[in-house]
Amino acid sequence: MQSDRRDHVARLVVLVSVVYALAVSMWLGGLVVLGAVVAPTVFRIVPAPTSADAMTVVFGRFDRVAMTCAAVALVAEATLAARGGRVRRTDLLRGAFAAGAAALAIAVGAWLSPGIASLHRGGAVRGYAESGLALERLHRLAETAGKGQVALLVAVLVLLLFRVARRVDLPRIPSDH
Repeated sequence: MQSDRRDHVARLVVLVSVVYALAVSMWLGGLVVLGAVVAPTVFRIVPAPTSADAMTVVFGRFDRVAMTCAAVALVAEATLAARGGRVRRTDLLRGAFAAGAAALAIAVGAWLSPGIASLHRGGAVRGYAESGLALERLHRLAETAGKGQVALLVAVLVLLLFRVARRVDLPRIPSDH
């Protein structure tokens, strides 16, 4: 009976770890693709203000994806803390990094992106007049928050992989000595 419970918990931990890794990977990959590929390309090729119109829609949609992935990651982290056995310092660190990245995603999705969109709809142009300076400030904050999320999410993935590797008995390679 105890063995069945252990097997059930082990399967749950594996499933939760996979879902966690997928959520963080989608979130991280989206940030990298949008920040390093999509935004620079759109702003270089598409003339203003159409480029800003397009990217406002894209970032708004991605913000919902990021916040959803953040919620999934936090639920997974809580599940691992409750069911995953002994909690180590690296687990606490991973949880703190996930919470920090989630807070940044929420700040971007609930405050920065809507603020940028509102200023853009009002005719603000980055760097010009008071509204343009406000737009520039929000844009820089959003970029910084995006970079912060990337750094934190890479750390979350690395620590999650360490956690999984700690629990898996990998076959040993015999030495020739």
